[in-house]
Amino acid sequence: MNELAYGVKTLKSSRRIWIKNPLATLDSESAGGVVIEGQLIVEVLASGASPVQPVDEVFDAREHVLLPGLINSHHHFYQTLTRAFPQALNKSLFSWLKSLYPVWAKLGEEMIEVSTQVALAELLLSGCTTASDHHYLFPRGLENAIDIQMAQAEKLGVRVHLTRGSMSLGEEDGGLPPQSTVQDEETILDDSERLISRYHQPEAGAMSRVALAPCSPFSVSESLMRASAELAQKYDVRLHTHLAETHDETAFCIKMFGLRPLDYLEKVGWLTDRVWLAHGIHFNDDEIRRLGAAGTGICHCPSSNMLLASGLCPTLDLERAGSPVGLGVDGSASNDGSNMIQEVRQAFLLGRLKYDAAEITHQKVLSWATEGSARCLGRDDLGSLKVGQQADIALFKLDELRFAGAGDPLAALVLCGAHQADRVMVAGQWRVIDAAIVDYDIAQLIQRQKALARKLAAS
Repeated sequence: MNELAYGVKTLKSSRRIWIKNPLATLDSESAGGVVIEGQLIVEVLASGASPVQPVDEVFDAREHVLLPGLINSHHHFYQTLTRAFPQALNKSLFSWLKSLYPVWAKLGEEMIEVSTQVALAELLLSGCTTASDHHYLFPRGLENAIDIQMAQAEKLGVRVHLTRGSMSLGEEDGGLPPQSTVQDEETILDDSERLISRYHQPEAGAMSRVALAPCSPFSVSESLMRASAELAQKYDVRLHTHLAETHDETAFCIKMFGLRPLDYLEKVGWLTDRVWLAHGIHFNDDEIRRLGAAGTGICHCPSSNMLLASGLCPTLDLERAGSPVGLGVDGSASNDGSNMIQEVRQAFLLGRLKYDAAEITHQKVLSWATEGSARCLGRDDLGSLKVGQQADIALFKLDELRFAGAGDPLAALVLCGAHQADRVMVAGQWRVIDAAIVDYDIAQLIQRQKALARKLAAS
């Protein structure tokens, strides 16, 4: 049993809450709202319908657009400490990483604590109820980084899929990261087992899960990729990595392994439906077919891909081939934000540059941020407003100037650029009320983050 007491209060609760008659929803079947009991959706109401059993509380949602909680399927929480970092501006991925690795190598425990809170708070306020993070930096003294992240997620009441990232291939061995940021394979695998044993909750409704995530082909060895896949199969956890993000990565793989990135992925036993990949930009038609046949997921990261000039993910082609497509904000240092509802808009606009306007709709991109991301994370209990799903809810008001005169309320969230949720529920518990996190001092958090960012930049 997980040592963290996630969900205990929620499980004991039997109050029935009717989120009544929303202004709009992602699914017309829930036009009359949903009924929550404990941490589950127990009834979905059509327009004009009433609950079949009495309720204890009614939330009048006539001014709110109702969505399933948004799900962020790729992030690097620690990077909130290096937003708009001067030495990393106007660079593509490899040179951007080389300018930041020496800075990140100096991260400390308090920096992980506060940056995790910042990322999760920003996500929560944007309507995100489940977040995956890819933490792969474990310099000396920071071996318990994932433990620190788990504790912060519990404080904020957010669901997390934290991935035990790793880097084992340093500059001395032909990799990209400095030696001070890499670990040996035995240390990585032993800690991966420890974290799975302590934090991974396989059951439905889990508040914490662990996945294994060697960072990228240019920062880990072939043997670590294979061993991670074997360990993931042994414990039935998921696998995650960056792949096909840039042309530089393709050139590196051909030079280092004599293979394109996807061929390398298949060689090390990763072309399966246990895997979801971040970015997935530079695949050819045959590779897209193979990914779809394997059921390998892709997390689309539009803002990061644009900021680093990496390219455009072939989202619809991947989806049509059979790959789940989710959405992620990626690291704040390559996005400079952790806002999921804004990321939905970026996916919408960027998708229109590649595909027909009738194909990239506001409903489509919202589905990537909900059901698509849930599939990437291997969750069938999240991502929709259906009976038996977890009560993870995001409610948005359209009372800001940006929405004045808007016609379709659901489309307005995406087209007019919503940036903050008014109410957010996770596992049946309100975590955001009136656009503020419940019992949480944001002003103090901002000051701590600013001080730590200055300290890191000066170190």
